This record gives sequence, C-alpha cells and structure tokens, in this order.
Amino acid sequence: MLPWVAWGGESSSPLVRKVREATAVYRDVNVAISQGFVPATPCVSGPDHGAMGVHYVLVDRLNKGILNAEQPEALIYEPLANGALRLVGVEFIVLQSVWQQQHPSGGVPALEGNLMNFIGAPNRYGLPAFYELHVWAWEDNALGSFADWNNAVRCDRQPIS
Repeated sequence: MLPWVAWGGESSSPLVRKVREATAVYRDVNVAISQGFVPATPCVSGPDHGAMGVHYVLVDRLNKGILNAEQPEALIYEPLANGALRLVGVEFIVLQSVWQQQHPSGGVPALEGNLMNFIGAPNRYGLPAFYELHVWAWEDNALGSFADWNNAVRCDRQPIS
C-alpha cells in the first residue's frame, strides 16, 4: 500500500480529507471497475497546461443529482509508463437539468461549502450542461485542491489505442 501524503493548505481541508478516506479503496482501479465505474474519457489534457487524467464514472450516481462528499460520480486516474493507472483525484458531477428539476428555485450546487463550476453545452466531453468540482485528494496541485487542471498530472504516458 502506498503511503498517505500530508500536504498543507487546501489539501488539508475537511473535504479533501473526507474524499481521501472514502476513496482509498479505489487506488486499485480494479475495485472501481468491480463496483460499476466505467472508463468515460481518455486522459484529458489541459488547453495550455496540465491535465485531469482518465475519468471512470459511476453512471447511476451521475443521473441521481445527489451530492455526497463520500460518493463521487467520477474517479480520476493518471496513466503510468508501465500501463497502470494511479488514482489522483475525483470529480463531483451534477447534470444541470437534473439539478434544476430537483431545485426549481435555482442556485448553484455546492459541496460542503465549495461552489461547483458550470460547464455549458456543447463541450469537449459531449455531455449536456453540467456542474462539476474536482478534488485532487491523491495528487498535490499547485493550482489548488479544487482546480480543474493539475500541472503534476500527465497524459503523455497513456498507451495509444
């Protein structure tokens, strides 16, 4: 088992700690797959720098629109040179249509005080409009624990398929 890494700043926030505890089992991607997570993207690289990684999504959770810090909709893995995947973070995702149906009075979804980002449609992921929040619980991020992109994550080691 890999050691736990302690960081300062945002990464020691209660949300980051909660996500780390809840997702430790998913450091082995085979556990995620056995619980229904499916690969949804190849390794996503940033427009000018950094990357997100390979997203594994639990579709049933995605369509419910329920935010729970211990149950992310997506797990994010970085491809390694040996072909393995390393858990680097998670993404909480709520489809705008589902959120508006459940909250007709409006408002932006938030997870434990952290407002989610809005991604309109069309988008590079082919999804309808949605809200998202990344939590870099397993890879330090100089841009912040809740930034979309992480300069420490790389996609250049993903096998070409």
